[in-house]
Amino acid sequence: MAPSFSTLEASCLLKSSFLPRLSASPSTTRASLRVSMSSKLDVGALSHKDYILEAARLASSDTLSETHLHKAIPSLNSKSKGKVRDIYEYGDYLVIVTTDRLSAFDRVLASIPFKGQVLNEISLWWFDQTRHITQNAVISSPDKNVTISRRCSVFPVEFVVRGYVTGSTDTSLWTVYNKGIRNYCGNPLPDGLVKNQQLAKNILTPTTKAKDHDVPVTPDQIISQGLMTQDEFDEARAKALALFEYGQVHTPDSSRYWIAQSYQKRLEKGLEPENVDKEFLRLWFKDHCNPYEDEILPNAPLDLVCELAWRYIFLYEKITNKKFELPRADEPVHDRISRNVSEAILNLV
Repeated sequence: MAPSFSTLEASCLLKSSFLPRLSASPSTTRASLRVSMSSKLDVGALSHKDYILEAARLASSDTLSETHLHKAIPSLNSKSKGKVRDIYEYGDYLVIVTTDRLSAFDRVLASIPFKGQVLNEISLWWFDQTRHITQNAVISSPDKNVTISRRCSVFPVEFVVRGYVTGSTDTSLWTVYNKGIRNYCGNPLPDGLVKNQQLAKNILTPTTKAKDHDVPVTPDQIISQGLMTQDEFDEARAKALALFEYGQVHTPDSSRYWIAQSYQKRLEKGLEPENVDKEFLRLWFKDHCNPYEDEILPNAPLDLVCELAWRYIFLYEKITNKKFELPRADEPVHDRISRNVSEAILNLV
């Protein structure tokens, strides 16, 4: 039986460093932003970015960090919790709630206002854009933070595709390369590469899912450990590389975004690229604690949390060319999700 790729987008960490030409256009987006807290925000007096930053500050005390839909909707049989998503079973379907949790270093670092909505909506956009490459399991999206999908069998392997030598986590390509490793997950790497340099071609660096962290694995190990057959691996590899090449940018949780105009000059000077992604918050945690070993982490500063909320929305609007609609605040987010999911599952057959 051919393997299912229905959950490929969610299970592939598409670690790209695509260089989009980013420029804000506040005048075209400000008028579309609607939020019930608007009485507290003078939209006309704020730039688009300042408006989002202030909305994020006001929403920071009511982020979607946890869900308990199985308590509100008894017909949902169980809940499994991932780093970012909460998944509920309903017969042959899965109800997938994308929360505001921010994950890095194999743990949750913070909750970012509006992040779950951004990820859910941009994932749905990409699922629609890539149907010509592979089928997917999406049934519907009854809520800004929710996707209902068919239940699928999932291989215990993440297909991580990389285009640049970069990163700050233990499994990032730059971290292992800087330690002297010249063959990573079956990919030979030449000497002389520098941080943030583009690779000659995109490479696949799969990981298995250990209890608490990702473990790099070679294609031969995947086959010898019985995680996939050779045919299954070959098909999944081809799909992952095709998706990466087509999109190159995917979601702000799985991709890096650098400013094109300044990339080459900063690379030549040994400087970090100007980025529009979550790397700056990862680096803040690395500078202020040991995010892998410390039992309790410091709270992320509110200004950085709000800045990341802005970056997620900015990237959503640039990638999709759509205007992001801030959620209304007149109904608690968990109540809204419970109501919308309860209505949606009545229509599933």
